[in-house]
Amino acid sequence: MADSVLVRCPVCRREHSYTAPVYPCGCGAPVALPLLTSVAATQVRHRTWAGSWISVRCPACGRVDEWPQPELGCGCGTTLRVPVAHSSAPPPPPVPHRPVAPQPVPRPPFRPVTIRTAQDARNAAAHYLRWLGFTDIRVAERTPASGIDLRGPGIVAHVDPSTSPAGPRAVETLWLNGLNESVAAVCFALAGYLPQARARADELALPLFVLDLAGTPSAVNDAAETMIREPR
Repeated sequence: MADSVLVRCPVCRREHSYTAPVYPCGCGAPVALPLLTSVAATQVRHRTWAGSWISVRCPACGRVDEWPQPELGCGCGTTLRVPVAHSSAPPPPPVPHRPVAPQPVPRPPFRPVTIRTAQDARNAAAHYLRWLGFTDIRVAERTPASGIDLRGPGIVAHVDPSTSPAGPRAVETLWLNGLNESVAAVCFALAGYLPQARARADELALPLFVLDLAGTPSAVNDAAETMIREPR
């Protein structure tokens, strides 16, 4: 079970309730980041790629993986880095896990929304996320500077309605926005993606979808296929 802690902003002194993200280990067990309650959160002034990851050991199989360093955005505009405990205990012996067959989640047939404008593309992507099971999706009337077109509990999305394939910078910016807000991120594009963007998304496990003009999204990578299969 994920830990929840109170995080105080060192700038405005506001307190936030923060729940540790849970990630899937390669063995299938959930890995909840062990948050430290005795160490105060710190302000993120300069972000580096190496500093955005942390090594955490799976309590089930002992495997050590790199996961995103937990961060939290305060209402005053400060980005807070939440401290995580480093365990020095030896890894436990492997525990065999009996495979569990995935249970299909019944969904009604998807009814696409025809795309004629950029706003139609955003609405079509929002309609698809609701169909997948995400609730309270809010749609921006125009793309803000952050590039986040859709927001909902636990998810943000970028929708690229241009006639040029999306590049790796759009993928990385979207991923960092999701990382900063501790939510999942997903990208939709009308014209597809450059090979570099697809490769970067695969490295970050960020789902990519292509929208056709009829408003039907198609999964581009494995992360998108997984997102479709996982029940909400």
